[in-house]
Amino acid sequence: MSDTTESPTVEENPSEVDGHADQAEPTEQDVIDEGDAAADYIEELLDIADIDGDIDIDARGGRAYLSVSATADSNLRLLSKPDTVTALQELTRLAVQNRTGRFSRLILDIGGSRDARADELAALVEHAITRLEGGAATASLPPMSSYERKLVHDLVAERGFTSESEGEGRDRHTVIRAK
Repeated sequence: MSDTTESPTVEENPSEVDGHADQAEPTEQDVIDEGDAAADYIEELLDIADIDGDIDIDARGGRAYLSVSATADSNLRLLSKPDTVTALQELTRLAVQNRTGRFSRLILDIGGSRDARADELAALVEHAITRLEGGAATASLPPMSSYERKLVHDLVAERGFTSESEGEGRDRHTVIRAK
């Protein structure tokens, strides 16, 4: 029997990301261990799939960031679609959690997909702000992941507007308002 109830959502704040409240901020060593475990997992996956790629690990803001890159003629582009990157990120997080015993907040980028998505989000925010400047009371963006909503909240704040996440589960989205 399958349980179809969704877990409760949480409001965005630094201690609750992706629906998980951190008991304590990870140490620098925790983040390094996370990055190493994630790199091992991704390297094995690339080997199994016979896909060429170079893995870079970075630690920022208590998170491990993994970037997989390759030359233009590589078959890595097969994995760089946004939905595929999101799925691989979740699988990698689970593998890291299994190895370290801690919830992972790592971010995975394959072939520059995160930068491309950040550019798309910046364009969405720009369009929404244009609507607000044209007289709209609010501007709602489409549903997106908590990481993407965090990027949007940061972009909105930089422009001097306010935003909040509304909705639940897959329908959770960002609403932007003038201050």
